[in-house]
Amino acid sequence: MNVPSDVEKCMEEGSEVKALFTVTGMTCSACAASVEKAVKRLPGIKDAVVDVLNHRAQVTFCPAFLNEEEIRDRIEDAGFEAKLITQEITERSTQVCRIHIKGLNCISCAMTLEYYLVAMLGVQKALVSSSNEQVEVHFDPRILNYNQILEAVEEIGFDGILISSGEDRCRIHLRVDGVQTDNAMKKIENALRALPGVQEISFEPELTKLSITYESDLTGPRDFIETIRSSGFKSMILFEKERRGAHRDEEIRRYYKSFLWSLVFTIPVFLMSMVLMYIPGIKNRLDTKLVNMLTFGELLRWILSTPVQFIIGRRFYVGAYKALSHGSANMDVLIALGTNAAYFYSVYSVLRAATSPSFESTDFFETSSMLISFILLGKYLEVLAKGKTSEAIEKLMGLAPETATLLYLDSGENVLNEEEIDVRLIQTNDVMKIVPGAKVPCDGFVIWGQSYVDESMITGESRPVAKRKGDIVIGGTLNANGVLHVKATKVGSETALAQIVRLVESVQMTKARVHKFADRISKFFVPLVIFLSFSTWFAWFLAGKLNSYPKSWIPASMDSFQLALQFGISVMVIACPCALGLATPTAVMVGTGVGASQGVLIKGGQALESAHKVNCIVFDKTGTLTIGKPVVVNSRLLKDISLQELTSLVAAAEVNSEHPLAKAITEYAKMFRQDEESPVWPEARDFESIMGHGVKAVVQGKEVLVGNKSLMFDHNVTIPLDAEEVLAEAEESAQTGILVSFDRELCGVLIVSDSLKPGAREVISILKSMKVRSIMVTGDNRGTANAVAKEVGIDTVVAEAKPKNKAEKVKELQAAGYTVAMVGDGINDSPALVAADVGMAIGAGTDIAIEAADIVLMKSNLEDVITALDLSRKTFSRIRLNYIWALGYNALSIPIASGALFPSTGFRLPPWIAGAAMAASSVSVVCSSLLLKNYRRPKALDTLEIRGKTVTVIVETKS
Repeated sequence: MNVPSDVEKCMEEGSEVKALFTVTGMTCSACAASVEKAVKRLPGIKDAVVDVLNHRAQVTFCPAFLNEEEIRDRIEDAGFEAKLITQEITERSTQVCRIHIKGLNCISCAMTLEYYLVAMLGVQKALVSSSNEQVEVHFDPRILNYNQILEAVEEIGFDGILISSGEDRCRIHLRVDGVQTDNAMKKIENALRALPGVQEISFEPELTKLSITYESDLTGPRDFIETIRSSGFKSMILFEKERRGAHRDEEIRRYYKSFLWSLVFTIPVFLMSMVLMYIPGIKNRLDTKLVNMLTFGELLRWILSTPVQFIIGRRFYVGAYKALSHGSANMDVLIALGTNAAYFYSVYSVLRAATSPSFESTDFFETSSMLISFILLGKYLEVLAKGKTSEAIEKLMGLAPETATLLYLDSGENVLNEEEIDVRLIQTNDVMKIVPGAKVPCDGFVIWGQSYVDESMITGESRPVAKRKGDIVIGGTLNANGVLHVKATKVGSETALAQIVRLVESVQMTKARVHKFADRISKFFVPLVIFLSFSTWFAWFLAGKLNSYPKSWIPASMDSFQLALQFGISVMVIACPCALGLATPTAVMVGTGVGASQGVLIKGGQALESAHKVNCIVFDKTGTLTIGKPVVVNSRLLKDISLQELTSLVAAAEVNSEHPLAKAITEYAKMFRQDEESPVWPEARDFESIMGHGVKAVVQGKEVLVGNKSLMFDHNVTIPLDAEEVLAEAEESAQTGILVSFDRELCGVLIVSDSLKPGAREVISILKSMKVRSIMVTGDNRGTANAVAKEVGIDTVVAEAKPKNKAEKVKELQAAGYTVAMVGDGINDSPALVAADVGMAIGAGTDIAIEAADIVLMKSNLEDVITALDLSRKTFSRIRLNYIWALGYNALSIPIASGALFPSTGFRLPPWIAGAAMAASSVSVVCSSLLLKNYRRPKALDTLEIRGKTVTVIVETKS
């Protein structure tokens, strides 16, 4: 659309407005086009987007030319009713919902669903995974909600069940027994809605499952169960893994049942066609003529194969219809065409025999029924195998305990009673008793007792962490010794463990770039196969009519048309786009699941794909190569001032900073205030944290500067010779000198030491053997940085770097042709983590760094960098192998099915065997991906771990 120059000027001045309307009466794309055309004719319109599925129109316009009422009038003039929803959409917000899609097991179906969802107004992104039959939709909650997305999924032709709404609210799932009527469900719903805090209720009759969205501060699961019980029904909370497995188990049962029923009808058809016809007595009975040339055996095969074709095989007709109605073709289309060709040709042959006294028919009823049976068997095995790809998530969920001890307290917090309850019944603000050896059932804080808690399963920290009153505990961790009373703050889906599970699930939904290769192929694959199938049939049929091959090639029970038909059907059913569609997502699911079980959270297929190409790693120093818990080991006063006064003023400034060095200085200052349990520092005003340099504040009327030489130079603070000597000595010992000035006069130097992480040198050495270059970029001074780099074996060092310098170095390396990974833990590393091809955040680092990273190393161990790279390489080797198998299978099988070997060897592939081979190809790809579950870390890391343990023992013995 050509926008007038005056309108463009209006837009440039920031005066553009976006108005959103609901438009009723739109029933098709032609209606939407009419609305769009009518609106765009108005002066001042920049753009108009019409969503026919959601019955909405978003119009961008300049308010200097027209207003919302004029736009609404124009829409109504076009013959539709319009209502203004919101006058202006300026900020962009995002909500994410996840939906289970029933029967989504084909890449073409996944692409169709993704295409239509992305086209919806308000949908920012849609990730569809055919491997676990789920879709993750990122949408603007001000424009639409998840219920409208569910409705759109149904309009597109799929059945969707909401897994998570993405709203910042609690959601719980209950199984209710005895609900058989709508009135009973209405009674339960009314009772639940009367509870405070209940926001939304939904019911799935086929699973007798009730989903409740509520505010955890006002109500909880015990209230729901009691309310349902008082209504005359029994209920129980579904474990997360039970809920997730319910749909998969239902699908497995459905395929298994369908396969068994197909065997009931198919085996007799197969025996009559392939075995019984060679037994004289039975053959005579089957060949008995009923009407003209119609035999008893043909009629019986027709009767038995019909239920298989139209009742058991109904799913393929439904799938083919959905695909074709949206202008795409999938595996169901191929199966429906192949089985219909065999079935209806057989019906034609039988009817002709019944009406002709001389026509001897040959039917292919066994072909259609056996095709459906073998494909159902393949689908059943495929669903079983795909279920095993998500076992890592089930193991993560298994960290949570099944029961917990609930304490009843009086107003003075004295224990009145205790009760063992199902962990799913815990509500916010409950007080739980955790005995030694028990798992913490929820997130909360200690209100009584002290103990050590093993948090390694969540944080990766190998040593138990001391916990006392006021300390936070994480659900799923293990209480080592001592009894704790913990007040619940986060339960169910709000806990840290549940968030990790959601992260892993979200990761498994994202597509690697290599997956787009399969998407591109699938667009043309099915139409190409249909073309090849018809070409094969026509070529053999024409060759038979023209007598281009000897009559002896035609089997005794067939003619040339039937031989050509069998070749055409075999080509149609042996080609398999499903194997291509499963090649990447199944490997990514298993690979990310294995990583999660080893403490390496890989955020999706793109992160995996980039990681396997990494040939250069940029390391931060503090908290990454070093332990990250620096301590002040020495100090030097340069003016007539006491150490207590100096540290008190410095601590007052540094207490506002989150930097590890600031915390070390604050802890050092506490040593001079040991008479106070919680020292109170002087008030600091005008505090300013200067990234990469230090801090600045005004304390007790003095301007306090604490940081490196650059900070002092920027503020015109002179550094005397003796201070330079102190800094030089510290740098030679791989220590950091912190300069302190009051009112622009240097008063002292604090020497801080941060030990290297165990095995840091060995990790760098292993990376070199993997042909990965290592670089260190740090905000620390050059001398300390060089000393640390020399100790670990890194040759290239960038010191005194600000956050933007780290990001610039990453971009410089990328420009030089490297695929760069950045490993860091602090806020100042976030720009570099984002700029890198792969950002790796140390799990013990800041939330911002973890959010910015592509891979989170939960254990905070450097060796997990190698695990992440090695696992990504193994995963992508498996993906390549899957693609080679899937493409190679089709490249080899289609010519064989078309009869390429028949002239020279007499070998032909019957359609039912072709169908079995097609089903086997999908199963083999999934099984190939499942082999990744046997992944083992590089042996060099096992040696490193043993060395680390040996060092720990020696240190502890000396102490």
